[in-house]
Formats: sequence, structure tokens, C-alpha cells
Amino acid sequence: MKLTGKILLLAAGTAVVSSVVTAVAMQQVLAPSDEYTFSSPSADPGAGRFYTVGHSPASSTDFSRAAESTINGVVSIKSYATPRGYSNSRGGGGGFFNDPFFEYFFGSPQSGRGNRQQDDRRQPREQQLGLGSGVILTADGYIVTNNHVIDEAERLEVTLNDNRTFDATVIGTDPMTDLALIKIDASDLPVIPMGDSEGLKVGEWVLAVGNPFGFTSTVTTGIVSAKARSITGVTHSRPMGIESYIQTDAAVNPGNSGGALVTLDGELIGINTAIYSQTGNYAGYSFAIPTSIVKKIVSDLRQFGTVQRAVLGIAISDLTNEIAKEKGITAVTKGVYVNSVNDRSSAREAGIEEGDVITAVNGVTTGNYAQLQEQLAKYRPGDKIKVTFVRDNSTKTVDVKLLNNQGTTSLTKPGDITDLGCAFKKVDEKTLRQLGLSGGVQVVDLGDGTFRDSGVRNGFIIYSVNDQRVASPEDIEKIHKAIMKGNGDEKIMILRGVYPTGKRGIYAVDLAGE
Repeated sequence: MKLTGKILLLAAGTAVVSSVVTAVAMQQVLAPSDEYTFSSPSADPGAGRFYTVGHSPASSTDFSRAAESTINGVVSIKSYATPRGYSNSRGGGGGFFNDPFFEYFFGSPQSGRGNRQQDDRRQPREQQLGLGSGVILTADGYIVTNNHVIDEAERLEVTLNDNRTFDATVIGTDPMTDLALIKIDASDLPVIPMGDSEGLKVGEWVLAVGNPFGFTSTVTTGIVSAKARSITGVTHSRPMGIESYIQTDAAVNPGNSGGALVTLDGELIGINTAIYSQTGNYAGYSFAIPTSIVKKIVSDLRQFGTVQRAVLGIAISDLTNEIAKEKGITAVTKGVYVNSVNDRSSAREAGIEEGDVITAVNGVTTGNYAQLQEQLAKYRPGDKIKVTFVRDNSTKTVDVKLLNNQGTTSLTKPGDITDLGCAFKKVDEKTLRQLGLSGGVQVVDLGDGTFRDSGVRNGFIIYSVNDQRVASPEDIEKIHKAIMKGNGDEKIMILRGVYPTGKRGIYAVDLAGE
């Protein structure tokens, strides 16, 4: 019994000591420290490798300061218009259309038949077209928003975060970037300072401020998921003009358009403009126009009423493995491949050639189409930049004097030919012979604008405008100027031409909206 007791006491003592040692060891393991180690399997089953991993207690991120400093700088924008050819009887659910056939037999619905009360009810009533957001840029009332928020509106109503309401005037719009500048008559307004979107890092916290579904002054948060994102490249949809978006996972919904994307320091680094969704509501993907583009567009709209857009005058595509293999390009794996160079372009004058791979503008990497667009969008015709490219697997840098899409450095005014949204080049003799034409002008660099809205597609060869033969871009410009200077509201260009495939086309381009 004594021996047994000793054994039991020894066992108990050993257990106590083991428990103390284990507790101390666990305390050391679980205690916060500057670093800790863990083992990881290696190629040698008999060996163990240890990796030191930096560790510090997680710190909470405070979004309140950024929210408080920016929420008053975001406004709600309602757009209104009177339905064309329609009068909303009794507030909806029916009405009259301007139908000549109906009026011939029965008279106009507003011709005076019936009593005055009925006629008043049949008058068209203003209706709300949409709801969006905007960001106050200056204390005296300049506000930036999306073009699609105000498009086709006859009246804009801006509501501040303090519930004051103002009618707004449109200063200028740019469908290519989906930006618009409007103005309200106010003073001492809160302004969100402009930040540097190019300094933004993937993974950085950002806040989206806007009015989703009419819920005013709503703040959501997320991180930067990607930069220089092209929506078209993912969705394979129609190009949306200049695309170089900041992609975030901050919740953005209808009504957020035109609102602010800000950093934790309360600086504006983007204008929320689009979501990618199969339902029309937020599904985890939202996109903002970076301030690197916003600053230039807003400045142009304020100074000139239209954007002074510089172009290189090249047809490009992202460098892919297939292109690199086919062309024997080994010196670079990312860049923008030059498919062709237009005549009278800044690229041709600088010596850039088909087959070159553009890798940087002014030292800023342009690894894809979107990044090149973002860089060029910062400049005006007449500005000089340095373009770095790879040719025959050797890197070169050239000075380029940027031109507009008509091959000049002239300032563009609202209603100028540049508002057509394309450039023109003279057709070569070989193509003319193949198509049986004596002359023609080809549409190139087609973007958002009047031509695309009228159905014209890139590559269309115009041989007559309003029954006048055209053989050079100058011919198009002269006819356009004559139409715009003419009297009367009807300003139409009737284009007759043919595509390189031989398919013929006739288009009516309405210039009245320029």
C-alpha cells in the first residue's frame, strides 16, 4: 500500500507539473507577439521547415471620419421631361398620341372640343425620367455627374444633403466618358477635395457615397478590386467609349450613378458610374471613372463647353500570347499592339509604325488598352508626350505632339465635326478600284457620338454627303460647316456609301442635337 501510494503521489505530481508546463507553453503560444512561427510540409518528409510570419493585433478601420467629411458633398439629382407627343390624362394610365391619321378624321385631342377642364387634363405633364447622384466640385455650385443621369432631361432638380433644392443648368456633357458638368446658383457649398486616382492601390479601402433607390446620403464600403478595368473586355459588349474604370466591391445600385468614390482620407478618387449585374442590382461588381480622367474632362467642359480630345490616330489591341507568338515578340509580355496607323495622325508624324507595342506614356506603364486610354485622356491636342514602345524586340522612346481626330491642334467648339464621334481618312486607290468608286472617305476611330447613334459603323466608306461627292476629309468638314451655319432647324447629313465587304448603306445623321 505504501508503494502504491508513492506511485500514485508521483503520478499526480507528474500530472501537475505537466499541466503547469503545458499551461505556460500555451500562454506563450497564444499571447500576442510581434511574430510567431508555424511548420509547413516540405519536399523532404523527414524534414521540417519553419517560416516566420509578421503578426500584430488587428486594428479596427474607422470609416466614420471619411463618411462625415464627404456625405454633404454629394447631391441627389432628379431629371424631368415632358413626354413627346403624349399627354398624361388623369395622372397616368392613358393618353393621346400625335397621330395625323386620328387628327384628320376626329380632330386634334387639344383642338378645343369638350370643356376647358378636359383640355387641361390632356396637356402633357412633366414626368420624372430618373434619379442619380452628383459630386460638388466648387463652393459656387459646379457639380459633376454621369451623362446618363441627365441625358434627355428638360429640367434638373438638385437636392443637397441639407434638403435645399435647386434647378441646375447643364454646362457640358461627354458621352465618351459618361461625364457631365452642371451648375446650381449657390454659394459656400461643401466640397470634396480631388484625390489622385493613379496613386490608388488594389486592396485599399474606399467608400461609395450616393442615393441608391432614392435612399439619400447612403454610404457603403469596400476595397479596390482592380484598376484600369475595361467592362467591354469582360462582357464582350459594345464599347462604352473611354474605359479605364476603378473596380470595387462597394455596394453600388441604381441611383448611385454620378456619386462619389472616396478614400479613407475623404478624397474623391472616382465617380461611380456602372455595375455589372444580371439583375440590374448590385451583384458584387461596381465601377468608377478615375479622377485622372474626371479632372481633365471637367476642366474642358467648364472652359470650352466640349472636350478637347487628343488621339494618337492608331488602331490597337491588347498584346496577347497569340499575337506575340505570331509576330515573334519576346522582349515584352504586356502592352498595346499597333494594328494600323492613320494618315495625318500624331503617331505617324512621330514615327510609330504598325507592329509596334506601346508600353508606356510619359513613363507610366500602359500594359493594356484601358491604361493607354486613361493616359491619353489626360491630354489635349497640342500637348507633347513621350511614348515608349517595343519594335523588333528593342525598346524606343519618341516625342509625340498630340493632335485631334481631324489631324490638327485646333480647339474644338460645340457643334464642330469632332462631335460626330469619329475621324475620317482618304480611301486608297486599290480599295477604290475594288469597290468601283471614283473617290471616298472612310470612317475610322468610331466612338460614341452622332455617327454611331445614326447606325454608322467603323470602316464605312462615304462617297457622297447630301448628294455631293466627297473624296477627302476636308470635303466632309466643308459640308458639315455649311450645314451647321445654315438657317432652319433641320440639319441633316445624308450619307451614301459602302463597307469594304461591298455592303451598301444610306444613313441620315441628325446634327440638330450637337
